[in-house]
Amino acid sequence: MSKLENNGAILTVADLHAWYGESKALHGMNFHVKPGELVTLLGRNGAGKTTALRSIMGLVRRKSGAIRFADEELSHRPAEFIARRGIAYCPEERGIFASLSVGENLELPPVIATGGMPIDEIFALFPNLKRRWSSQGTKLSGGEQQMLAIARILRTGAKFLLLDEPTEGLAPVIVQQIAAVIQRLKEQGYTLLMVEQNFRFAAKLADRYCVVEHGRVVETFRRDELDAATHKIEVYLGV
Repeated sequence: MSKLENNGAILTVADLHAWYGESKALHGMNFHVKPGELVTLLGRNGAGKTTALRSIMGLVRRKSGAIRFADEELSHRPAEFIARRGIAYCPEERGIFASLSVGENLELPPVIATGGMPIDEIFALFPNLKRRWSSQGTKLSGGEQQMLAIARILRTGAKFLLLDEPTEGLAPVIVQQIAAVIQRLKEQGYTLLMVEQNFRFAAKLADRYCVVEHGRVVETFRRDELDAATHKIEVYLGV
């Protein structure tokens, strides 16, 4: 097992190597997330950002390295075990049940921890979902599907959220709504690890920014370093 630093983190990923089939995707990934933080993984397409989230959730093959969550080693645990430890994953493709209604989607998730967000609080965060309660997933706009995907994981009681490209393909007004929701979740004590291509969106929300290239974190910046580091980050992203 890789040596893990005692840095006050709730999640620590250390020297993680992961594969899709025979293709290696992560080449010694290192980063950590402290309680109540929002950490963003930035990088170009194919850099390994989504693979990092999927590795944490046990959805890809992890051959070496360590994933420590709340002092428990997860690197060889299956996805259902990890979910029941209070980690929830919102994938880029959203993963809602398209043939079911909004209400059915919100009633299905199992409660894995006390404190799952009640429906009235869900409606306060996402008023559209109340109006669309009986609508099938296929009838929702892209923005409404994203709202439903986030709302569904909040119902489980998980307090550590993995968000993969939450603004992908959404109209600017919906992006603003998603930003407001994420900010409120931070204020309520949630911890978030987010993959995001939209640097301007991430810059308004994150506490730290990890730049990913070729399956590893190459630099990390704090929010108070962002002004000085923006040009460097844009070069990494090819902006």
